[in-house]
Amino acid sequence: MKRAAAATASDESPEWRLRDVAGAHHSPGYGRWLSWVVVLVIALNMLWVLCTNANFEWNVVAQWFTEASIIHGLGVTLGLTLVSMAIGMALGLALAVARLSNSRLLQWLSGLYIWFFRGTPLLVQLIFWYNLSTLFPTLSLGIPVTGPFFAHWNTNDLITPLTAAIAGLALNEAAYMAEIIRAGLLSVDSGQMETAQAFGMGHARALRRIVIPQAMRAIIPPTGNQLISMIKATSLVSVIAMGDLLYSAQAVYNRTFEIIPMLMVAVIWYLIITTVLNVAQSAIERYYARGTRRQQTAPAPAAGKEENGDE
Repeated sequence: MKRAAAATASDESPEWRLRDVAGAHHSPGYGRWLSWVVVLVIALNMLWVLCTNANFEWNVVAQWFTEASIIHGLGVTLGLTLVSMAIGMALGLALAVARLSNSRLLQWLSGLYIWFFRGTPLLVQLIFWYNLSTLFPTLSLGIPVTGPFFAHWNTNDLITPLTAAIAGLALNEAAYMAEIIRAGLLSVDSGQMETAQAFGMGHARALRRIVIPQAMRAIIPPTGNQLISMIKATSLVSVIAMGDLLYSAQAVYNRTFEIIPMLMVAVIWYLIITTVLNVAQSAIERYYARGTRRQQTAPAPAAGKEENGDE
């Protein structure tokens, strides 16, 4: 009894109360509040500058924002993006499969392609394709070196600003998509392919039905980033006189000398497109991650049942 009384007295001592976690509480997050205040002040200052600086000429921006030439350039930008991404993804998938194949020749050829197109600037590639006629005035279809040749084309007739832009963007994108898809395929357990082949599936069918659907969860996020990068990369085709969004804005300010307002028109359109793509990417990511999300949010077993089971 004396020991119990002593223990009770010690429990009620001030030192013991300070150690009791029942009375613990979070310290005030002064640093977090201060960071919010700083960011808010900076944001309000930037907004004030945008609204009050007359050099932005927002009335000119509103005048040209939906002008026919700008909308036409926007359509060219979107069309280039869709076509180049489609070709780049298809070619990238083939390159990724070749890189993972058992054939040394396919691995070497795929690696050489990726090394070259990732190692040279996109702008250089676009200019090179646009000036291909300097190297090859005519293009021929037939048996190399010895012939015969079945058809001949004038290179300048084939390599227009449009075809040069698509070739440069798509072939460059294929190198990056190949590595993205390869990483996604490697993220799937190799036992999946072995199991599918054990059930009689061929390699191509197992890839299409088993491996690629599971790899999509790892492929979608970087592919979305590449799509957004492609939207911005299309601005480079203005150097080969391709009438994209930036080229259309440049054509206007070369006549009117309203450089900043026309650049703001292009910037706002790029921001609108990338915002829409971000929303679409998030929806696609949620779709392919729905199985994982269900596992993470599954309700835990009740504590009472666990205790009863333990008993």
